[in-house]
Amino acid sequence: MSFNRRELLKAGAALSLAAGLPRQAAAQGAFAPQPGAWREFQIVTRLEIANAKGPTQAWIPVPSVNEQDWFASAPSQWTSNGQASLKKDQNYGAGLVHAEWSDAQATPVIEVTSIVKVRDRAIDLSKPGNAQTLSAADRALYTGSTELTPTGGIVKETADKIVRGSKTDLDKARAIYEWVVDNTFRDAKVRGCGVGDIAAMLKSGNLGGKCADINALYVGLARAAGLPARDVYGLRIAPSKFGYKSLGAGSAVISKAQHCRSEVHLAGFGWVPVDPADVRKVALEESPANLKIDDPKVAAARHTLFGAWETNWLAYNFAHDVALPGSSGPKLGFLMYPQAETASMRLDCLDPDTFKYTITSKELSA
Repeated sequence: MSFNRRELLKAGAALSLAAGLPRQAAAQGAFAPQPGAWREFQIVTRLEIANAKGPTQAWIPVPSVNEQDWFASAPSQWTSNGQASLKKDQNYGAGLVHAEWSDAQATPVIEVTSIVKVRDRAIDLSKPGNAQTLSAADRALYTGSTELTPTGGIVKETADKIVRGSKTDLDKARAIYEWVVDNTFRDAKVRGCGVGDIAAMLKSGNLGGKCADINALYVGLARAAGLPARDVYGLRIAPSKFGYKSLGAGSAVISKAQHCRSEVHLAGFGWVPVDPADVRKVALEESPANLKIDDPKVAAARHTLFGAWETNWLAYNFAHDVALPGSSGPKLGFLMYPQAETASMRLDCLDPDTFKYTITSKELSA
């Protein structure tokens, strides 16, 4: 089906339904994250490059987000048989440990340990408060285009159609969320978390993907509609306490548990958590799988994930178009996986045969 045939009827109906469900209604269901006690986790990333030839480099993302209400990250520590230092992206403050090894080191190794504190989020969208406004610089940053998230052309045209008739920014943000949930699907064949090339998705009419595709689509459409929005790149670190196997880490080894979320900034509410990609993950993966969009499990996730997150997850950064320090290779669309280069090439971070890393999570005692 081409994109031009996709109309907004479903989104309109879903928007009307969602508008009648205040945030407090979520407390009556099974999926109801609420701010509570903080939890502390230790995350260890161990990277090893076998049979390295020539000078070798690696870049390991570390948690670089500190948000008063839901996330705190302490400075990371590391050990290595090479030279390593902490670097930060200039535009977004994304932190990474940059390690270098000489050609004499045949088996480069580095282990990075991070400590984070997290707690659940839930915004009462029925009544605005006195949330902090964005600075002019942050507003410009989070309404601007990136290489994979443009805000003009087909993205702007699509956003204008979706928000037509919306009276407030909250209405716009919700309309875009409902549209993304209705018109996308999770594609299990996509490698990793996806690419996030939203213009290509819209032009092709193929709106399948994973979190870095689906949530990037939400962010791009929101920005095109004039709403500050951002991707939050991170990692699931614990099981869901609400019974959703698809929305948590399945074991202490979380090497493949990367997950991107999104936020939209609304006057009176501040940064509002949003995650349409996880609604689609629930629909595809929760037992017995391939659930319909109106299945109770999916409906509960759909209601909750506009305005709330279960924070069994850590936030690395908000960064796009990341230039790896010391690298001669291309920029990254986002930084969520460890990266490495030998003298001849950048290694495939999704290929464990050539690039081995293990990430583990441990909840610490209070």
